[in-house]
Amino acid sequence: MPGLSSYGVPGHIDMPSAWALPDGTFAFTLNQFGPDVRRATMAFQISPRITGVFRYSYLSNYFSNGGSLYDRSFDLRYQILTENPNGWRPALSVGLQDFGGTGIFSAEYLVASKHFGESVSASAGIGWGRFGSYGSFRNPLSVLSDRFDTRGGFTGIADTGRVGFDRFFRGDAALFLGVDWQVTPKLQLSFEYSSDAMEQETSRMGYRHRSPVNLGIEYRFDNGGVLGLAVLHGSEASLSYTLSLDPARPSAPSGRETAPPAISRGTTASLASWGDLSGSGQRARLEEALSAQGIRFEGLSLNGETAIVAISNQQWGNTAQAWGRTARVLSAELPQDITRFRIRSYDRGMALKDVTLSRADLEELEFAPDGAWQAFVRADIRDAGALPDPRLDLENLASLRLLPYTETAFFDPDNPLRMDFGAELQGEWMPGGGLYFSGAIRQKLVGNLDTSTRISDSIQQHVRSDAALYAKNDGPWLAWATAEWFARPGPDLYSRVSAGIFEKMFGGVSGEILWAPADRPYALGVELNYVAQRDYDGALGFLDYDVLTGHASLYYDFGRGYHAQVDAGRYLAGDTGSTLTLTRRFGNGFEVGAFFTLTDISFDDFGEGSFDKGITISLPLSWITGQPTRQRVGQVIRPIQRDGGARLSIRNRLYGLTHDGTGAAQGIGWGRFWR
Repeated sequence: MPGLSSYGVPGHIDMPSAWALPDGTFAFTLNQFGPDVRRATMAFQISPRITGVFRYSYLSNYFSNGGSLYDRSFDLRYQILTENPNGWRPALSVGLQDFGGTGIFSAEYLVASKHFGESVSASAGIGWGRFGSYGSFRNPLSVLSDRFDTRGGFTGIADTGRVGFDRFFRGDAALFLGVDWQVTPKLQLSFEYSSDAMEQETSRMGYRHRSPVNLGIEYRFDNGGVLGLAVLHGSEASLSYTLSLDPARPSAPSGRETAPPAISRGTTASLASWGDLSGSGQRARLEEALSAQGIRFEGLSLNGETAIVAISNQQWGNTAQAWGRTARVLSAELPQDITRFRIRSYDRGMALKDVTLSRADLEELEFAPDGAWQAFVRADIRDAGALPDPRLDLENLASLRLLPYTETAFFDPDNPLRMDFGAELQGEWMPGGGLYFSGAIRQKLVGNLDTSTRISDSIQQHVRSDAALYAKNDGPWLAWATAEWFARPGPDLYSRVSAGIFEKMFGGVSGEILWAPADRPYALGVELNYVAQRDYDGALGFLDYDVLTGHASLYYDFGRGYHAQVDAGRYLAGDTGSTLTLTRRFGNGFEVGAFFTLTDISFDDFGEGSFDKGITISLPLSWITGQPTRQRVGQVIRPIQRDGGARLSIRNRLYGLTHDGTGAAQGIGWGRFWR
């Protein structure tokens, strides 16, 4: 695990290094620089060579009127070369710092790093922008073009969020150096020659830059946390703490679920003894046995030596694991005459996938070293949309749950983090035939979302920027209340029709169709919505604004957990454009993504932030607790929420309902088939 700089990226004290974090790692850094500067940074190793960073900074008394600056910034860096530990080749990385914020911390750099023995490592690099401000010289890239001599600047708040292409690797450059000495496995000393003259802090905040030399000491705790103390520029002290997190390593990697039942040769009862399946005792025992494994029994039909069993996965985040648990139960509960099991998965009454497994294969492969892979190879998996429905009776299924909820708001300059906590009463009813009714009522118990006094200055229709007005209601409010119908209009086709209250701000009608073939890495979808804006009191009233919105969507699976989604269409404020979302999903269900939206609203008209963008984090509760569950928690981190590029929030979009099953049909997650 490389050390992290005060900017929260692989580095020494202030200056960057060329190291990369272990693939998939999150690193969270808190830094206090003198009395007036604080930074919170989240770094994510997107791939083995690409690192993404989001940073939130506070600079006290930054403006001439004594006001403070709350700054949001993004970094991106790429490791061009990895180090050859047995040769001369160093690691080499190129980075863009604060390329899409105010530019306060804007810098670019090219840096090389090398280990010398087991305890010493060093970096040397050239920087531009902030990292080219001390000991600077003319940009060496000027030999290519004179335009590299001039660096663009930040001209006002309207520039916030724009990518500073006119700044990249432009203006004067300077050299920097960093050295780390690992004194013990837990203690590290650092020396640094910094190329940052701290010009902004010096001119605006009275900072004193006395020396380019920085000195630091770090202590690594057993839990992986790192506490750092440094003296910067001969005048200020810095205190930092870093904690890393590997999404591929949950708290209980193997899970804390009960052991599955063993594969059995079945009951000795003859096939004829099952009699009337709709009411037989054998059917009741099968239903009870599946329920004990977190599987809801939907129906059963027998066809010669084949049993077709309809199920709904209620518990397992991994679809292949749900199939494996079902197969184990069927092997024990069904007569020996049944030699093939066809397991048909349903979700909200909609048939998804059909997997056929041989009893003989299950008996042979249960303890085979490569049994999971062999089970996948021998399974016959197909789309279930055009297959006969094995369900004998469609039961009325209803449930009522009382759960806690949290709602957050980030980056308000008056209070960077606001949060409400309360109780949510959820109700669901599935009368059958693909119909699904659900709703939730929330009651805030404690929180401070309602204390925001910021008034929207957006010149667009206020479809999101009036969020503070919706937070003023302290009474019960309707979170959502919808009637939905799910169907399978054809092979590889899925459809949804919804009506009701969709989210906190909008309600109406929505329709969606998705084409998602299991043997292709891509899927296509179309969604159309007609919605009206809800009143601020959270009841059933509406404001005088309605809009027709919708998107065509392309989903693509690059493999190894990398996914892309492109949505093109019309957004809630009536603007048209497209959204690109890139997501990495780990085998345990942990998801990290980033998105940005560009529409026909200009950067100036959009306002602060220039365009909509953000980071998404979603993880199954089982990642935290180790207990099997399909429940997830997630958060969208936006630098700022405006009205341009705002999309309707709808539960149960089809791709989210189907992509786990589609992935299982492609072999994803079969390592847990026997778990």
